[in-house]
This record gives sequence, C-alpha cells and structure tokens, in this order.
Amino acid sequence: MTYLGSGDPARRRTDYRPTWLNELADDVSMEGAVLNGIVHGADAVRTLLAYARTLYEYQEFVYVGDYGENGFVEDYSSRIQGQPIANIAVVYRNERGQVQRLVMNHRPLPAVLLFSRLMGEHFKDTPYAGFFAVSSAQGNP
Repeated sequence: MTYLGSGDPARRRTDYRPTWLNELADDVSMEGAVLNGIVHGADAVRTLLAYARTLYEYQEFVYVGDYGENGFVEDYSSRIQGQPIANIAVVYRNERGQVQRLVMNHRPLPAVLLFSRLMGEHFKDTPYAGFFAVSSAQGNP
C-alpha cells in the first residue's frame, strides 16, 4: 500500500521543516482534504500547519522539490495515531516568490477524517474550529 512508504525506519524524518513556511504571502490561501473551506492569511496558515505537523509520527518523503517555474511539491507518507496517511502538498508561489496558495491532498479517507477530527478537537474553541470535522459526540459525523 502506497500510504505506508518503504517501511525503512532510516528514511523516516521527524526534523523536516519546510523552508516555504518562511515565505508565506500575507494573503496566502490553503485548501485541503482535511478542511471545510479555504483558509486565508499567513497567520492562520502558519498556526494550523504548526499544529498539524505535530500529529505526524514521522514523514517519509518520496519527493521534495521544485515543480515548474513557481511551484514546489512534497510527496510523503506518515502515520497519525498509528493510521497510515499520505500527502501531496503543492505550493504555488507568486511573482515575488512568496507562497500564494497551498493545496494539501491527504489520503486515504479514514486517515483524512481522523486528521480533521484531531485538528477540530485541538482548535475547537478558536476561530479555526469551523474548518475541521468534529467527533460524533459533538454532533457532527
């Protein structure tokens, strides 16, 4: 299954920090499978990604690098609470080289729902709560 990566523990990184996080445009947008809607603004994107990254047990990369003239791609797998998850993150830069748009394509669906629920639980009393799934105990599937 492609969500598990190679299985080689030596390829699993826990220290990766994307350099593009330092290059967010003030009006950056982020969309993704774990989100309800589109997140706008550098502070919001930075806040959400800072916590999201803590949920990964590791990141095992297939590819990290430039894509076309203004793009950047990360293709990796991981686990969240033991459940396999994979993501292809596509980063689009504007003409000034700042990150203008992020698209996060997590899979498979059970892991996407878990990830979104965990994010929703963490941000439940914040302005970001509406972007995430909540547990069935809170009234949403």
